[in-house]
Amino acid sequence: MTTTSAAPPSVIDRFFKISERGSTIGTEIRGGLVTFFAMSYIIVLNPLIIGTSPDGTGQFLGGGTDPNLGMIASVTALIAGVMSILMGLVANFPMAMAAGLGVNAIVAFSIAALPDVTWADAMAVILIEGVLILILVLTGFRTAVFRAVPAPLKIAIGAGIGLFITLIGLTNAGFVVGGGGTILSMGNLGTWPILVFVVGLVLAIVLHVRKVRGAILISILVATVLAVILENTLHIGARGDDNPDGFNTAPTFDGIVAIPDFSLIGNVDIVGAFMHIGPIALILLVFTVMLADFFDTMGTMVAIGGEAKLLDAEGNPPKSMQILVVDSLGAVAGGFGSTSSNTAFVESTAGVAEGARTGLASIVTGLAFLLATLLSPLVALVPYEAAAPALVLVGFLMMTQVAGIDWKNLDVAIPAFFTVAFMPFTYSIADGIGVGFIAFIIVKLARGRVRDIHPLMWVVGALFVIYFTLDPIRALLGV
Repeated sequence: MTTTSAAPPSVIDRFFKISERGSTIGTEIRGGLVTFFAMSYIIVLNPLIIGTSPDGTGQFLGGGTDPNLGMIASVTALIAGVMSILMGLVANFPMAMAAGLGVNAIVAFSIAALPDVTWADAMAVILIEGVLILILVLTGFRTAVFRAVPAPLKIAIGAGIGLFITLIGLTNAGFVVGGGGTILSMGNLGTWPILVFVVGLVLAIVLHVRKVRGAILISILVATVLAVILENTLHIGARGDDNPDGFNTAPTFDGIVAIPDFSLIGNVDIVGAFMHIGPIALILLVFTVMLADFFDTMGTMVAIGGEAKLLDAEGNPPKSMQILVVDSLGAVAGGFGSTSSNTAFVESTAGVAEGARTGLASIVTGLAFLLATLLSPLVALVPYEAAAPALVLVGFLMMTQVAGIDWKNLDVAIPAFFTVAFMPFTYSIADGIGVGFIAFIIVKLARGRVRDIHPLMWVVGALFVIYFTLDPIRALLGV
């Protein structure tokens, strides 16, 4: 009787430890594709967030007085592809990367929109932030910074950004408008563009609660198809003074495949960032982005590692240092590529749920993103009304974090509430964080718990006080 031994593992299997982690090459490929479809909405959503808001000089990202969404979509997919592949090769972890939601809103609405600030200045802020995070990782100081900010405030920052993104989605769709006797009110709900938004939102909710993978992307695609049909049959047109019931951006078709335009790469101006933003405001903005950026990553990699059963006894995933280094490089690459900071996507858990356990899945996701760089003309078909439901749903998902705040503990509840509330009310993420930090210090002082305030919180709190009082200080000094 003869016995046959199992075939030795392939080079790919050994490099990625596929069999060792209980997976197969086929499973990793499938998991990588599922992750791509779960997070590919960012190719559409990132251009709509950073590409439709003019900077402080009135110019849109890429130059000009009109949005260039196709260009931004191409670079968004390129950087996401490169960074996801790098994560797979260096960290061997099933976690893909792309332009982070929340951070891109900070860039668009709290940095680039500042007076006289250009998009090149704003992306320089992201580049600087990425370099600083990388230094913090390599020196081990990142943990110290992480511990300096109380956990409830970290949660509140994410929740506040979620509420802010929701407001952006509702206003972009025209579902909520300014004026009408109040600060905000319902828009005209009897229009075809609002129908597109409502259909997309209802579909996104239904698919999400039914746990359908790619729910956000499917809702965007269906709503876009509906918008295209309506536009080509009813000729609704773009919204304007003479057409108040039109699309915020009317869907236009210019083909399917095009040579990608990567000219945004390298469009950064570090000197301009210091000149136009100012050193104090620049420090605050860098710190704000840093908070919104790497705290999410640390939670995401633990969530993915837990889902994949890759965490050690202390709750750390394998190659934690490499994961954090690649993530830091994602911020550098995102700033240099003008796509906003690239960070870990929790949607990677969709691929893990399909069985992905290694970095090969991330490489597959990255290759799919690179292929998507050729499809940028399709982005022009997506009107605000079709993408806005995704913002609302993502806002909900981010808001669910408030469950982790002890609302009966006034020491954390008051500053957490201020952080969440002031972001949408001031239409500024940075302002919300600043008010929350200052409120935290005030509450601790009022309760005689000075020792609970980390020295770094004193420094940041003082910087935010200066930031909020810059105008009266300048007036007082006659500057």
